[in-house]
Amino acid sequence: MWSCTQQQRFSAVDAFVTHTVGGNGYLSVVFTDRQTGRTWRQGPTQHEGWTASTIKLAIATDLLERQRAGQITLTAADCHDMATMLNFSDEAASDRLWAKFGGDDMLARFRDRFGMTGLHFVPGFTARTYWGFVKCTTDDLAALAHYVLTRTDPADRAYLVAALRGVAPNQQWGVWAAGAAQQPGNKDGWSYETDSYGKHWVTDTVGFAGPDERYLVAVMYQVDPRGTLADGVHTVSDVVALLFGAPVPARITVPAPDG
Repeated sequence: MWSCTQQQRFSAVDAFVTHTVGGNGYLSVVFTDRQTGRTWRQGPTQHEGWTASTIKLAIATDLLERQRAGQITLTAADCHDMATMLNFSDEAASDRLWAKFGGDDMLARFRDRFGMTGLHFVPGFTARTYWGFVKCTTDDLAALAHYVLTRTDPADRAYLVAALRGVAPNQQWGVWAAGAAQQPGNKDGWSYETDSYGKHWVTDTVGFAGPDERYLVAVMYQVDPRGTLADGVHTVSDVVALLFGAPVPARITVPAPDG
């Protein structure tokens, strides 16, 4: 069983989501205690939404594993691109890595190896597959986080944990809102998308917090078309803050819209 304190925090999240999101937008949460193996979910965690830049964590994990297996060789420039992709979500760096190492096979590995079974390209945007045209579920992001912290080589894991803990200000929200004492690390994603839901913001976060990265957190929010980027960022961050008993509204940084 979850502790009484944690159950109270879950109830606070339920009340917050009902009051703040209601029936507008799609917000879902997966919270896992790696020590006990328990997982708590809130919202439609199987509802597919745009990954935005959270998929960059999967790209980095795949590149590290392929290099360790001797399948590819990452140059100094490639390693720099991977670092900036994780640090402040550099789009140009991500494009270069995808052009050199990405494609359908990479996405298939995300599904088969990382457990992101709902992950898929969204057709109709370009004639080629591209990391930015991808949807998944919150359960998929949770599976990715679990893989990173339990299945990767210890050296690769240490690199990724340090990278996610050292993100630039434009990613200091989402799981970051757990608070400095929890030593959080995250990969955030934000984008303005168009689909059958309308034109709307997406604010996603995936990462860890707590001693020895005990807690895994994934939150996806397909913001109501009437909402703003700031609405999405604050909502996702406040959900995480409530999960960890941190002050709400969370003190976080809202990224630039074109980040």
